Amino acid sequence: MKKIIFSAILACLFVFNTQAQDEPTSNDETTSNEDYSKWQIRFRILSVIPSPSDDIDGVDVDISTTFTPEFDFTYFFNKNIAAELILATSKHDVEIENGADLGHVWLLPPTLNLQYHFYADDFKPYVGAGINYTIFYGVDGGDLDDIDYDSAVGFSLQAGVDYNLNEKWFLNLDVKKLFLETDVTPKGASESSKVGIDPLIVGFGLGMKF
Repeated sequence: MKKIIFSAILACLFVFNTQAQDEPTSNDETTSNEDYSKWQIRFRILSVIPSPSDDIDGVDVDISTTFTPEFDFTYFFNKNIAAELILATSKHDVEIENGADLGHVWLLPPTLNLQYHFYADDFKPYVGAGINYTIFYGVDGGDLDDIDYDSAVGFSLQAGVDYNLNEKWFLNLDVKKLFLETDVTPKGASESSKVGIDPLIVGFGLGMKF
């Protein structure tokens, strides 16, 4: 599954690069593209707020909220349609409510969203949807010897707004919902349990067009 996801991301980046190289350079085309930039990059601070759930009878798993930096890259196919690749990682404490400490785990969920952008003077709202592949690493089992979290594919919904400070720089407010669950297996256990994470991700930051 990892090879499929990463191959899809590489294919998208190849398409982006090919379109950029093949873009017409006539005066008419240049004029029509003056009011938007093909590429933009943002730096945001994220609040990652999990909504945990599980299929374990009599047990409620709790996953902590955390703050983390994030970078993302956006390529515009035209003035309204764009694709955004989101790169961030976050650390979360895990425990059973009123029970055992399950240590912590790091999440790396690269996410690729297809977006539609609107224009209202200096404001540019957008909505998006896409796919993510979450990798779990840096696991500390806490009261248990060890815990295994399976990497998993999830889906993403997104809404946000850019506000232009000038022709190059802008502010950004972004909200994403990831639909994500993983199979969790304590060391020595014969069966795994499904744990839903489903985080709400709220970000604020600064972007640059180029």
